[in-house]
Amino acid sequence: MTREAGCKATDEEPMHNPPPVLDNKRSLSVSIPANVPILQSRTSSGSTEHAQWNTENLPWRLGSDLAAAASAGALVAPIITVIDRGIIENASGRSPLRQSLQTSFWTLLRRPHSLIFSRPFALIFMVYTSTYLTANTLDTVSSTLSNQPAQTTTAGVPKFLATSGVNMSLGLVKDSQFAKMFGPKSSAVKRVIPPATYALFALRDSMTIFASFNLPPLIAPLLPLSQGVERNVSRASCAQFLAPAAIQLVSTPLHLLGLDLYNRGGKVGWRARWDKVRKDWGMSSLARMCRIIPAFGVGGVVNARVRKSLIGGEG
Repeated sequence: MTREAGCKATDEEPMHNPPPVLDNKRSLSVSIPANVPILQSRTSSGSTEHAQWNTENLPWRLGSDLAAAASAGALVAPIITVIDRGIIENASGRSPLRQSLQTSFWTLLRRPHSLIFSRPFALIFMVYTSTYLTANTLDTVSSTLSNQPAQTTTAGVPKFLATSGVNMSLGLVKDSQFAKMFGPKSSAVKRVIPPATYALFALRDSMTIFASFNLPPLIAPLLPLSQGVERNVSRASCAQFLAPAAIQLVSTPLHLLGLDLYNRGGKVGWRARWDKVRKDWGMSSLARMCRIIPAFGVGGVVNARVRKSLIGGEG
């Protein structure tokens, strides 16, 4: 009986002892997954947060932003330089608009280096390259922080405010320098740009930027396009070109008035100023419409395509 009890006890021990071991293993196997989210939540508030950024090939992407912006700026700068110079020389009486345009275009064809390496070209190149670069850099920063593909673009309020701020501030610098370079020949001493001229230039640029970014989506559904036309050109594309061009009919008088305030100072009455603005309104509006197409149409398309081709499928 004792031997049998002992054997029975020893037989029961292997059957009775394993369950606690199995229970411990089960408890461990259950506790490990329960602890994993806790460890991940702790690391997600620390170093894991940076792992969620799309920083792949970031230096190359930033270099692509600069290369695309510079390519677009170099492409549109010659035509804009010629037109801006012609408008200002015509307003100051230094040269008629048509003659100024012919002279500048002839120089561009026969001696392009003299225009490309000139100060007016550099100013135009600075304005539009900086504008495109600001838009590109914001897209890269946004795609990096939100962990999106590198070629992702944005169209929100921050991008509008940044690009318009850069374009307007540098545009005022450019316009003030153009007014001094191509102002009246008779002024031996260069005048100081009056604050009213800066205000008119800023209002002019605000209208153009509003018509380029905000107005097209509003007027696109209202355009009277036939179905045949819409097969080839979308309403959005038409609105993107028409809105900034049409606004020049309203903003050009502000531009001409600002130039007249600088060219003739405060010694001229408002009636005489209005006569001067009305005289140059038509041709100057047409010239500014022509500069809008490369500035906000062709340049934007070239910038986007060059940037996309350089970045490719990276990120």
